[in-house]
Amino acid sequence: MATVLYRLGRASFRHRWLVLIIWVVILGGLGGSALAFRGATSSDFTMPGTESQRAIDALKSQFPEASGATGTIVVAAPEGQQLQASKSTVDGLVAEASKLPGVLGALSPFQTGAVSQDGRYALITVQFADRSDKVTDEQRTAYEASGAAAEQAGLRVEHGGEVMNSEPEVGGTEGIGVLIALVVLVVTFGALVAAGMTMLNALIGVGAGMAGLFALSGAVQLTSTAPVLALMLGLAVGIDYSLFITSRHRQNLVDGIEPEEAAGRAVGTAGSAVVFAGATVVIALAGLAVVNIPFLTVMGLAAAGTVAVAVLVAITLQPALLGFAGLRILPRRLRKTVDTVPTHAEGFGFRWARAITRFRIPVLLIGVIGLGALAIPAADMRIALPGASAGPTDSPARKAADLIEQGFGPGFNGRLALVVSTGSPDTTKAKAQEALGVLQGTTNLLAATPPNFSRDGRTALLAIIPTTGPTDEATETLVHDVRAKVRQIQGADIALTGQTAVGIDVSEKLSDAMPRYLLLVVGLSVLLLMLVFRSILVPLKAAAGFLLTVGATFGITVLVFQKGHLASLVGLDTPGPLVSFLPILLIGILFGLAMDYEVFLVSRMREDYVHGAGPQEATISGMGHGARVVTAAALIMTSVFAGFILLDDPVIKSMGFALAIGVAIDAFVVRMTIVPAVVSLLGRSAWWLPGWLSKILPNVDIEGEKLREHLAAEPAPEPVRV
Repeated sequence: MATVLYRLGRASFRHRWLVLIIWVVILGGLGGSALAFRGATSSDFTMPGTESQRAIDALKSQFPEASGATGTIVVAAPEGQQLQASKSTVDGLVAEASKLPGVLGALSPFQTGAVSQDGRYALITVQFADRSDKVTDEQRTAYEASGAAAEQAGLRVEHGGEVMNSEPEVGGTEGIGVLIALVVLVVTFGALVAAGMTMLNALIGVGAGMAGLFALSGAVQLTSTAPVLALMLGLAVGIDYSLFITSRHRQNLVDGIEPEEAAGRAVGTAGSAVVFAGATVVIALAGLAVVNIPFLTVMGLAAAGTVAVAVLVAITLQPALLGFAGLRILPRRLRKTVDTVPTHAEGFGFRWARAITRFRIPVLLIGVIGLGALAIPAADMRIALPGASAGPTDSPARKAADLIEQGFGPGFNGRLALVVSTGSPDTTKAKAQEALGVLQGTTNLLAATPPNFSRDGRTALLAIIPTTGPTDEATETLVHDVRAKVRQIQGADIALTGQTAVGIDVSEKLSDAMPRYLLLVVGLSVLLLMLVFRSILVPLKAAAGFLLTVGATFGITVLVFQKGHLASLVGLDTPGPLVSFLPILLIGILFGLAMDYEVFLVSRMREDYVHGAGPQEATISGMGHGARVVTAAALIMTSVFAGFILLDDPVIKSMGFALAIGVAIDAFVVRMTIVPAVVSLLGRSAWWLPGWLSKILPNVDIEGEKLREHLAAEPAPEPVRV
């Protein structure tokens, strides 16, 4: 692989104008396709095979007028007054809502009984024709603008319901992370040209990846978080991969190698590690498909596609840009020393490695015990799909949810729907009444409303109202209790659904799948690293380090986002359960990124060991040569992820936080501290591989040994001075 990439790097350097034009055309084509074919994203998390999804499907076919999105307009009278005195105003709002675009009708709270006991609050149910992801921005804006006359009359009006589910907005705040990454690049390279070129390369890659993703969104339903996740990863790995190749190219130039040859060797060596690291990220993300959850599969494939584009850009466009930069890729002070005998001063990486290997036992104990302690809160981790009550306090949906809780209690924000279907109207009526009877006295059940019937009378819809909020553990218990009780009713198809029930079903399925996926990822890491390092103990050590990273990351995220410690520092308004797909997604992403740093650091250790250095010297040399670049890469990736903490959406905020913390822990604590301590402690046994296994495993040549043999056998290429 190294030899093929070496030739690709030289060709891209030599034909740089052609490579640049090709990527500009690709970017333009994908951008045009995105504008022409972009489809809407969805905030609905469907789960085929679950009871809640079965009920939703039944409503679509048998009760279509109730299968669309619902809106809830909350009306409140001034303190000390009752809405009955403003009945005509409320009725006017109901009439106004009924005529809104996309609305089938609105129900008066005085007819449905949706008025609080004190008479001050009321709920107007608005039924839309389409699902929330099909409701247009114009329809949603018109819905949110309704009620102006009621507000002028002195009433408070807030607009909520599932129709207010909106996409997370990616604005300029997360760009702060990119700016920090640019500063890190300038400090690392000491040259604006090198920093700017690396950032440009990454931006072109993420632009192409995102444009391709949106071009496909017309044919593939994307969840609202999928593009944001793809943007996070595309930016982070794009900058990192370009950084690794540029750093090796600069080192080759300082060693006196001609620019074209330097670029070829950089792509052949560092590029090999980039391809392998990118492949591990892609495999881990694509592996989410084994969980068999459609929206998670789409998220994983979307992010994997963006990472794959970042790899392609790094090994083709990056050497082309290096050709344009020439020697300006180096700081001024180094340009004059290119043709001299290189001298290498030992930096902080060497001193750090010597200190780690000297005190390896205490370092191991402190590192492992410390990360183990940080992982303890993960034992209390709860997951759920957050509703409006967990959103930013100034969002319309959150204001409506708070007002509903204030007037009716938290259970009204987690209302459930019981769907009863039979072959005849009379049977449906009887079974619906039977369901009401068996539910009487259920713990934590506030109310079960009389049934509404479909036009043909064969399907009934009952509202089930808990006493607790949507993400409360007691509500989850109620869902299971209701299902257990109605399961006893014979002769009817009965299923419980609603956003709260869907969230519970999604969370439970993801919880069940997480151990299986974790086992897959850990097994994959051991196998891949055995191929790379041709060792037994190094892959096992890497897998153990990955588990420490995941545990500590979960623990810290639970402390902040679930328990609320230091929540104000990340701008979190309301602590609560972690979003359902965060843990399993985090496992896949952190696995790929952890293998990045493992490869870049340990491959140099193995390279020096294979070429005659002792175990101790090889460990110090590998750390010394790789620490600066890995530090910069980790700081960049952490900064990019941390930039997304500034978004208001709590789901994106938690994803950015967990990824930033996870990368920082894995790079600085596990890979740059625990790993050299373990490798030093293992000595020669770290690189032991049974002879029979060595014959079976293919040699992927990450270190470029075959490339060195190829270069030694071929005549020196014609020098090309830029």
